[in-house]
Amino acid sequence: MPVKIRLQRHGKKGKPFYYVVAADSRAKRDGKFLEKLGTYNPNHNPAIIDLNVDASVEWLNNGAQPTDTAKTILSTKGVLLKKHLQGGVKKGALTEEQAEEKFQAWLAEKEAAIQAKKDGLSSEQAAAKAKQLEAEKAVNEARIAAAKEAEEALLAEAKAAEEATNAENASEEEVKEEAAE
Repeated sequence: MPVKIRLQRHGKKGKPFYYVVAADSRAKRDGKFLEKLGTYNPNHNPAIIDLNVDASVEWLNNGAQPTDTAKTILSTKGVLLKKHLQGGVKKGALTEEQAEEKFQAWLAEKEAAIQAKKDGLSSEQAAAKAKQLEAEKAVNEARIAAAKEAEEALLAEAKAAEEATNAENASEEEVKEEAAE
């Protein structure tokens, strides 16, 4: 029975979510599987991968063949590195402790890279938010300035109308005074 490590699709249309499974290669894509090894969620940035490394290595040692996408996921989580290091232990090139130490150092380096990407994304989001806030402030200031100008124009018109009525009243009074003389 040829065994493949592959992805089994779940989730809504347009929002995929995958199980990483060891399955008979003749089984349907979303059909029966032998063991669920983990999950893969590409909807986040960076993608969320939860994988049982030891079970995956065991399946690889027993002859399971990963598909291209599954191989990339296994490589990302260090399963292929751990299998490689175990081969070195079997040949006597490394001790078990040295292999585990190398694997843990690689995991720490990988986690630092992932954290750096998350920090970069969050700083980009913060910068975009600050830029949007500045644009909104500029629009609000322009609105306030336009409202002040309109208010000043109305006040100037009111003063001009008041002065005109005062001038008319004054000229009427002068006409009355002249007529009274």
